[in-house]
Amino acid sequence: MEWFEYLSFGNNGWGDELASGLGITLSLALITLPIGLFLGFSVAAASVAKKTYPRLIAFTFTTMIRGLPELLTLFIIYHGVGLLLNKIIKWLNPDAGFFELSPFVAGIIALGLVFGGYSGEVLRGAWQALDKGQREAALATGMNQLQIFRLIELPQMLRLALPGLGNLWINLLKDTALVSVIALNDLMRMANIAVGSTKKPFLFFLTVCLTYWAICIFFEWCIARLEKRANRGIRTS
Repeated sequence: MEWFEYLSFGNNGWGDELASGLGITLSLALITLPIGLFLGFSVAAASVAKKTYPRLIAFTFTTMIRGLPELLTLFIIYHGVGLLLNKIIKWLNPDAGFFELSPFVAGIIALGLVFGGYSGEVLRGAWQALDKGQREAALATGMNQLQIFRLIELPQMLRLALPGLGNLWINLLKDTALVSVIALNDLMRMANIAVGSTKKPFLFFLTVCLTYWAICIFFEWCIARLEKRANRGIRTS
């Protein structure tokens, strides 16, 4: 069939290019996840701090991130940060050449900021939902702050935040398609190139649609398993 030839691997099809783009898409999401989680935990910690300045910084960051479209955040990082870096490099060394920020790195930074902003709110809510009496009891037994967080608060936070973080992870997988606009050869960009060459938009966009759908279904199953494991022993009624 004709559609099979277009999607086949080798010189006559676009299967290799689509598979390569899928690898970049998954790599981008998997590298962004721990960075976004680290930023989210940092924002959540600042949000519940006793001092005013950390809370103000966290509030400003989350409000700004959630108020900007993801695509605009990506453009600001790719073009704005790249321009700023060149200004700094030229200031330090007037003879230095032009520095171009990698689209992959720009995608990680932009998506990491977005994930961090939203996950910070999810984690803050989970943190504030914890029973404060547990911390008081742990302090009474002689545990320090790090031990209380690592052994008592963190496991419960992750259990409470897992549904929200799971939704953010699915959104992150889909948001990786945005990096195609800055010339990163992800799955979406390779599909656009294939469409421009073959004039078969329905075939390739449907293939990409089914690919994203299959990936999301797989990770939704994984998240459901994690939620079931995290809630073992917890009464639901």
